[in-house]
Amino acid sequence: MSVLLEAVPNFSEGRDPATLNALAQALDARVRLLDVHADPDHNRSVFTVVGERDGLIDALLAAVACARDSIDLRRHEGAHPRIGAADVVPVVPLEARDMGRACEAASTLATRIGSELGLPVFLYGELRPGRGPAFFRRGGSAELQGRIESGELTPDFGPGRLDPTAGGVLVGARRPLIAFNVNLRGDVGVAREVAELVRERGGGFPGVRALGLALPRAGFAQVSMNVEDYESAGLHEIVSRIEQEAAARGAEVVGSELVGLMPAGAALTAAGSALRLSGFDSTRVLELRLREALAGPD
Repeated sequence: MSVLLEAVPNFSEGRDPATLNALAQALDARVRLLDVHADPDHNRSVFTVVGERDGLIDALLAAVACARDSIDLRRHEGAHPRIGAADVVPVVPLEARDMGRACEAASTLATRIGSELGLPVFLYGELRPGRGPAFFRRGGSAELQGRIESGELTPDFGPGRLDPTAGGVLVGARRPLIAFNVNLRGDVGVAREVAELVRERGGGFPGVRALGLALPRAGFAQVSMNVEDYESAGLHEIVSRIEQEAAARGAEVVGSELVGLMPAGAALTAAGSALRLSGFDSTRVLELRLREALAGPD
């Protein structure tokens, strides 16, 4: 039986429709495109695709090539940290048992990006435990190039320098996560303080990575998060904490947004809490039970 893998490539473009359409076409010609999220303040787009191994690798390679040729980081500005035009390309198993397949696909993709596209590639996640995107992004592209020149870091594939216009590419394999943002009416300094409180590194929720960002076009500040362990950190709990901490600092939560797609389990946990349903999980949802019944044994 064929195994589907997910990929969630992030590109450093969230404003130009022509570039976004070209990226979508590069992906959609080879795999199934499930979702596109583009943000002009972040100046970033997140695509969610699924496909079998070979088609997925070819699709991601084509999209990275499109980003390399279409996005010039020398003219790029946006709220979100980045080191490349095709900034981060994670491959995600839909089932935990397929992590090995995801790692193999990501490794092959990384090799081809370096050899065929001539871009430096850095591995992260399951391919390089202990290193996440933030490890490479701190200080931006200039600092990353300095770390390469000092010998602290060496690209895993491709040339030994960042591309002048396209930068580098982070390629990895990881578990599903939730990219989730909470917008505040208040100063960006408040968003940064609150982000520090909710992120794991600051003693907040396990598996939460958070940044405080300014959104000048939208007119808000934002707590921008990756929730990497949604079983341990429910979205409703995170939002409640952000509301409390923001209010204590004179700011107000005005809304939230989901970037890309989220696992059903995370939505069910939040829904069960909001409805005060005891023991509510995926076994109580008709469509999920039906899908399991129709799928049958492996």
